[in-house]
Amino acid sequence: MEGSVLVALGLTIFAGLSTGIGSLIGFLSKEFNPRFLTVALGFSAGVMIYVSMIEIFVKARDSLSASFGDKMGYTMTVVAFFAGIAVIALIDKLIPSYENPHELNVEQKIADSTDDQKNRLMRMGVFSALAIGIHNFPEGLATFMTGLTDPTLGISIAVAIAIHNIPEGLAVSAPIFYATKSRKKAFVLSFLSGLAEPIGALIGYFILRSIFNDAMFGVIFASVAGIMVYISLDELLPTAEEYGEHHLAIGGLIAGMIVMAVSLLLFA
Repeated sequence: MEGSVLVALGLTIFAGLSTGIGSLIGFLSKEFNPRFLTVALGFSAGVMIYVSMIEIFVKARDSLSASFGDKMGYTMTVVAFFAGIAVIALIDKLIPSYENPHELNVEQKIADSTDDQKNRLMRMGVFSALAIGIHNFPEGLATFMTGLTDPTLGISIAVAIAIHNIPEGLAVSAPIFYATKSRKKAFVLSFLSGLAEPIGALIGYFILRSIFNDAMFGVIFASVAGIMVYISLDELLPTAEEYGEHHLAIGGLIAGMIVMAVSLLLFA
C-alpha cells in the first residue's frame, strides 16, 4: 500500500508541477506554436473524457453496485458523477473572471499594458496563481486516487492533467514577468501554484483513508469522472480552440480517445 501511495503521489506531483513548464515555454521560446498546443489540449481532453466515461465511471458503478445493489449503485454513481461536476463548477464560479486562469486572455492583457498598469499585471499574476491553486485541489485528488487504484490508468491521467496545466503556468508567469522583469519570481510563483495538486491529494487521502471502503471508492471515482469531464469541456477544449483551429482541437480530441482506447485494450 505504501508503494502505491508513493507512485500515486509521484504522478500527482508530476501533473501539478507541470505549471512550471508553461512558464519556461514563455521564457525560453522565441516562437510559440499555438497549433501544437491546440492539438495537445484537444488530445488531453480526449484522453480524459474517454477514460472517465469508459473506465472510471464503470469502475465506480461496479463498486457501488457491489455494496448497494445494481439499481441503487447505479443511481449513486450518477449522483456522485454530477456532484463532482457541481463542485468543480462552483470553484470556477467563485473565482472572479479576471482572476480565473481559464477566463484570461494573457497575451491581450499584456499587449494592452502600459507602465502605469504594472501593479495590475502583478496582481493579475498573483491572483491567477491563487485561483489555479484552489482549482487544482480536486484535480490533485482525481490524479492521486486514480494512480492509487490503477497506476497504469493514473499515468494517462497525470499526463493529460500535466498538458492541461502548461497554459495555466503561462497564465501565471507571463503577467508577473512583465510586471517585475524577474524570470525567477515568475517561475517560482507559477511552480508553487502547481503544488496545490499534491497538497490537495494528500489532504483528501488522509481525511478519507479512515473510511475508505468499496462504497467510498465508488463515490470518489464517480466524482473524479465528473471533475475530469468538466475540466475537458469547460477548460481544455475552449482553450484549445482559442489557440488554434476548431478542427485541430477536435482532431486532437479524437486522437486522444483512440490512444486511450488502444492502451486500455493492450492492458486489459
